[in-house]
Amino acid sequence: MYFKEFEIRWNDLDANRHLANKAYIEFAAHTRMSFLIERGFDHHLLDKLNIGPVVFYEHIYYFKEVFAGKPVRVSLELSGLSEDGMFFEFRHNYYDYKGRNVAHCEIMGAWIDLETRKLIGLPEDVLGFLNEQDRSEDFRVLTREDTRRHQKRPADLKA
Repeated sequence: MYFKEFEIRWNDLDANRHLANKAYIEFAAHTRMSFLIERGFDHHLLDKLNIGPVVFYEHIYYFKEVFAGKPVRVSLELSGLSEDGMFFEFRHNYYDYKGRNVAHCEIMGAWIDLETRKLIGLPEDVLGFLNEQDRSEDFRVLTREDTRRHQKRPADLKA
C-alpha cells in the first residue's frame, strides 16, 4: 500500500478550525499523482499521450476531526480498473499521527483524449504498468455500467 504524509497548513483548515473538505480532496489528489509520478506516469507521459484524468465522483466519509499541529497520512489502493484501462477506481484512507483512521475516500474516474475530449483506453505499455500495481483485496474489473452505479443523471433547468 502506498502512503503520503501531509503537514496541515493554515489554509487547510475551515471556519471550525479543523481540516476542511477541500483539503481531504487535495490530499487524495496529491497522493494519487505522487504515486503515479514516482512510477514514471508523469506529466511528460501524459503530454506525450495527450491524455488527462477526469474524476466522475469522490465520496468522502468522515470519522474523526483532524486539527492543525500533527501530520496526516493518506493511503492509496487501486480498487478497480477496466480491461482497457479507461476507467479507474482508487481508495484512500486518512490516518492521524496515532494511526487512527479519520476518514475514507472512494474515487472513480477515466482517461480523456485532450484533443477529441472523448474517453480513451490506455496504450498497452501504460496499461501494463497499472496492471503491475498492488490492488485492494476486493479489486474488481470495471465496466461502463460501474460508472453509473449511483444512478445520478444530469437534470437541466427548464427554460
